Amino acid sequence: MTEPRAVIVGASHAGAQLAASLRKEGWAGEVVLVGDESALPYQRPPLSKAYLAGQHTLDELAIRNAQFYAKQRIELLDARVESIDRDRSELVLGTGESLRFDSLALCTGSRPRRLPIPGAELQHVSYLRTAADVEGIRAVAGPGRQAVIIGGGYVGLECAASLRNLGLEVTLLEAAERVLERVTAPEVSAFFTRIHRDEGIDIRTGALVVGLIGDTRVREVVLTGGESIPADLVVIGIGIEPNTELAAAAGLKVDDGVLIDPRGRTSDPAIVAAGDCTRQYIPRYGRKIRLESVPSATEQAKIAAATLCGKTKEISALPWFWSDQYDLKLQIAGLNAGYDDIILNGDPTRDRDFVCYYFRDNEMIAADCINRPRDFIFSKQTLARGTPIDQAELAGLSN
Repeated sequence: MTEPRAVIVGASHAGAQLAASLRKEGWAGEVVLVGDESALPYQRPPLSKAYLAGQHTLDELAIRNAQFYAKQRIELLDARVESIDRDRSELVLGTGESLRFDSLALCTGSRPRRLPIPGAELQHVSYLRTAADVEGIRAVAGPGRQAVIIGGGYVGLECAASLRNLGLEVTLLEAAERVLERVTAPEVSAFFTRIHRDEGIDIRTGALVVGLIGDTRVREVVLTGGESIPADLVVIGIGIEPNTELAAAAGLKVDDGVLIDPRGRTSDPAIVAAGDCTRQYIPRYGRKIRLESVPSATEQAKIAAATLCGKTKEISALPWFWSDQYDLKLQIAGLNAGYDDIILNGDPTRDRDFVCYYFRDNEMIAADCINRPRDFIFSKQTLARGTPIDQAELAGLSN
């Protein structure tokens, strides 16, 4: 009798965790983890930080070693999935071969949002999502060379810091009026702008890029108004888009992500999904949200694995995120969307550590903690409990 086979499409954080969790939850049949990179599943957040800075090898970023997958009888398949045949319970691979499944998990992740401007196809113009992307950037990133980062979100700032540490001259261009405009308060944006400028980075906001110029490789970045900035390399970091094409083509419900329920099930309850490709309703925030976060991907994967094993568990953890830049560790608890007030603990105009607490209708909904690990733990615990907090105490909490 053929063993039941669980197939996981996508071999990043969510996929690797889901495979491991299937064994932990008691799945005794086959487990096949399908990814389109030849390397073992690896951590992605360090790509724009320690890996770009040359501080770690790809082997050191492996989520688990090869022995783990062998011991747990998890087959790693280097292949591209072209389509899902739900009626036949088969995947069609890029080779034309079919792969049977009894249970299916989609962990297809996301891809960088493309910048549709002339010259984007020139050599030394990169996005940053895979180890291969970083290796291409590092091959050009010599001391004294001119790097231009397009995009002032977390990836852009992390990349700028890493390239600056490698000795490059770095210009960061942000189309909005401040860096991190979508995700932080103005005071936090001003803090990171100050830090990066102190480190020698030329940060320009309200800067719209209209084209890239070069021969075979990029030489200049052109802004509206005609100004051009010399560039030996350009890194574009303007956000990500979920990889939902497989799910949509298979008839699953998709809306800025593969829609999942609290148990990780898609609109076809026989198929689960986890990670950056998904969107879920979070009762605390009263809306559907796509969480681009390793901790969220990890929890979703654990819950989805339990679901495939016939157990009833639900996604419940509070969203949290982090970013490393220079000697700064930013840890974010919760989601600040819709905040109407903030309280600062520390002075972001002078210090290198502080907390920005976010409130909506006098309720704390999130906190940005810079070099404040104890306050991050406090914020996570407070948000998880949902207990009221005296706002007047927060300003002096860590002092």
